[in-house]
Amino acid sequence: MGAAMSPNPKTYAVKSFGCQMNVYDGDRMAELLAAQGMTAADANEADVVVLNTCHIREKATEKVYSDIGRLRKDGRKPMIAVAGCVAQAEGEEIVRRAKVDVVVGPQAYHNLPDLLAKAARGEAALDTDMPVLSKFGHLPARRRVPPSAFLTVQEGCDKFCTYCVVPYTRGAEVSRAFAAIVDEAEALVDAGAKELTLLGQNVNAWEDGDGRGLDSLIRALDRIPGLQRIRYTTSHPNDMTEGLIDAHRDVGKLMPYLHLPVQSGSSRILKAMNRSHTRDSYLRVLDKVREARPDIALSGDFIVGFPGETEADFAETLSLVDEIGYAQAYSFKYSPRPGTPAATMPDQIAPEVMDERLQRLQAALNRDQEAFNLATVGKRCSVLIERKGKLPGQMLGKSPWLQSVHLMTEAAIGDVVEVEVVSGGPNSLAGAAS
Repeated sequence: MGAAMSPNPKTYAVKSFGCQMNVYDGDRMAELLAAQGMTAADANEADVVVLNTCHIREKATEKVYSDIGRLRKDGRKPMIAVAGCVAQAEGEEIVRRAKVDVVVGPQAYHNLPDLLAKAARGEAALDTDMPVLSKFGHLPARRRVPPSAFLTVQEGCDKFCTYCVVPYTRGAEVSRAFAAIVDEAEALVDAGAKELTLLGQNVNAWEDGDGRGLDSLIRALDRIPGLQRIRYTTSHPNDMTEGLIDAHRDVGKLMPYLHLPVQSGSSRILKAMNRSHTRDSYLRVLDKVREARPDIALSGDFIVGFPGETEADFAETLSLVDEIGYAQAYSFKYSPRPGTPAATMPDQIAPEVMDERLQRLQAALNRDQEAFNLATVGKRCSVLIERKGKLPGQMLGKSPWLQSVHLMTEAAIGDVVEVEVVSGGPNSLAGAAS
């Protein structure tokens, strides 16, 4: 491990990369360190730096080593903890190569204070065990939180998409207990949250032992006084139950926004990805969702250049985008992840072909996002104020459809204000408070 450090570090920094679940985990690790009497500081000055890593994209591991090098420049020797999915995947290799002080996986970060204490004594401090959700019972109570807060309800994945490392770095699908989630939700609202986003690798696969699904959990959260908005992400098309779709119709606090990754518009490629849905089944789900909530904003994920993807396959993706009209979407070039089946598939796509296809796809997605924003102009909606804008008196918040809205108002952070949308652009809206 790294050299033994002071047993009493005073300051910490947590840098999180990747998905919203990593943001949640990073916040919880920060709370753990704060509960030890440490105070937050800039990463370039902190005594302890936690790199909360993501392993989804190519070169994620190399980025970790680059970050470690930057933290140690000019002779600085902070305690460095590598957490998250790269820690889980690389384990002792990070210790051997980078001489970091702590390596802790995403299911074991509740042990971070003990691991730091071991490292300070010069002992090995590596924990990549994957117990079933035991970490949540060891985390400190939630304190002050932002108006929009994350709440993890489910972790892991059993889908085994051929391109994805999540089942190996986050483990099997497990759901937190119903009562524990409701308790944490109430604590978050007491700490200042007005909106909760329920998180999971496959959040709509959440279930408890009594046969209740995510829709039952949402309906329970709907009854919490002071909670004004509910969202959830990320979902799998095969887990969009009739009950969950009905919740979009029935629960007023459930925002009209659904992020439902499809990855490709070609059923042939979806089969090669082991996505377990087809183009047609995905479209049928969206038809039902739109019937239940006609004003819903749809979001998705796309991978271009998956092994074997032909121009005809890609054309099916473009036609799917045209048919749906996404309000927002995320798109990426395929990148092989070691240990996944897709990494050794034949017919890997040339980088320049992937680049060109991604540009075409993003042009279509950007077109539809701007069209959705412009279609919002003239509507009245509520906006949750989240932070100050760049101009004096300007505030920024989110519409029910997860659009960024800026407006001049005397409202405070955390207020929900009624707004008329007066203009829109590719990435945001301008509103006038009532």
